[in-house]
Amino acid sequence: MKLGKLPKFAKYSAFAMAVTAAIAGGYIYRGVSLVGDAGATTNTAAIATLGETSQKPTVTLPDFEKIAAQQGPSVVNISVSGTVKTRFSGMPGFPQMDPNDPFYEFFRRFQAPAPQGNTPTHGLGSGFIVSPDGVILTNAHVVANADEVIVKLTDKREFKAKVIGIDKPSDVAVLKIDASDLPAVKIGDPQNVRVGEWVVAIGSPFGFENSVTAGIVSAKSRSLPDENYVPFLQTDVAINPGNSGGPLFDLNGEVIGINSQIYSQSGGYQGLSFSIPIDVAMKVEKQLVDHGKVSRGRLGVTIQEVNQELAKSFGLAKPIGALVSAVEKGSPAEKAGIESGDVIIKFNGKEVAGSRDLPAMVADITPGKTAKVEIWHAGKAKEVSVDVGEMKTASAEEKPGDQEKGGLGLAVRPLSPDERKEAEVGEGLLVEDVNDGPAARAGIQSGDVILSVNGEKVGSVAKLRSLVAKHDKSLALLVLRGNNKMFVPIELG
Repeated sequence: MKLGKLPKFAKYSAFAMAVTAAIAGGYIYRGVSLVGDAGATTNTAAIATLGETSQKPTVTLPDFEKIAAQQGPSVVNISVSGTVKTRFSGMPGFPQMDPNDPFYEFFRRFQAPAPQGNTPTHGLGSGFIVSPDGVILTNAHVVANADEVIVKLTDKREFKAKVIGIDKPSDVAVLKIDASDLPAVKIGDPQNVRVGEWVVAIGSPFGFENSVTAGIVSAKSRSLPDENYVPFLQTDVAINPGNSGGPLFDLNGEVIGINSQIYSQSGGYQGLSFSIPIDVAMKVEKQLVDHGKVSRGRLGVTIQEVNQELAKSFGLAKPIGALVSAVEKGSPAEKAGIESGDVIIKFNGKEVAGSRDLPAMVADITPGKTAKVEIWHAGKAKEVSVDVGEMKTASAEEKPGDQEKGGLGLAVRPLSPDERKEAEVGEGLLVEDVNDGPAARAGIQSGDVILSVNGEKVGSVAKLRSLVAKHDKSLALLVLRGNNKMFVPIELG
């Protein structure tokens, strides 16, 4: 039988193997030793020794089965139902226009606001029992705006849950069901978790109840855009829609986090999952149960990251801390003597590695308490005492459904300094929610910015109410939507 030519790389490989074997002391061909007996004996002994030393201890995987069996009953499935305000599909005058049509965006931008309607919504999420008497933790975004929340246990019992409180900045919500002697989770300490450790998630991805996934901790104290108060745990545990609000366990079977977000370009899991540390969540839970709201500390400064160039210009040995770019007038920081250009390097004795660390540190302080702040001022370290203020909540608003005389049925709040800068406006009110009412019928949407009422600028809720109360039939709001300003007529009847 004739063999074809070997590829060049195959020839080189065979030659390399032969040379390697020869250097090692010879090789065997068809049972015939090509070296002397002494050489063969020596080589055999070396091989035996190598075989003994190359053996490695058996690696045992964690006992995920035990964690799933013991902690699974503490994990619940959450289903929610409600309604959202949506604009009617299509555009008046252009009902058949294809959204891919080049002129679609042009006409959409400049059409008058269309009426809104109520669309039923349904959602799924996860949660876990933290108290045998029926207290449950989940994500705020799972139950926000829900009209009804149903909790289903692993034994198939279902309960209508009461929402005790929601804290959107931390994305934590507390529920209560009328039950007793429930299996509660054990609360762990995420500060003791190390990067690379195994962790386990249990939840209901896509509605598949009590699904177990495992992975490792990828990073700690991870900050995310628009999430200033949570030092997230990053993992590679498979998290998908429906897992939100479920627990993240360490290998001791203790909860160390609440699965909250994923980073994805497809909408599904791509290896980046983020969990709220359980110590952060439990502090929120206590405040919501005890007071119905969460109070956070406030300094009143605008900060930015310190890079290598800025560190050199300020005389810092390395880029650390949070650079103060602005100080609010009358704020706790101003009263303590903190100035624009100072770098906050320590807060209550803890090093501020970067600007992302400071908001969570300050928020964790009870308003009214005094904090020791070390700043880098004029080329040297200096410690100041700050009487921490209280962060204003976004609920300084007209409540949805408030149908007092002249009520629009809006939840609004003043724009923050950063929002004013981004929108390039002096003042305005951000619409956070729209209830059934005159504004909804006129087409006002969440995310709109109200700039004026009948030509008078508005920057506070009180000003809006006073202007609306002067009219009993109609008025005109100047609204900023995206990059476009438009007047929206409102009928108040």
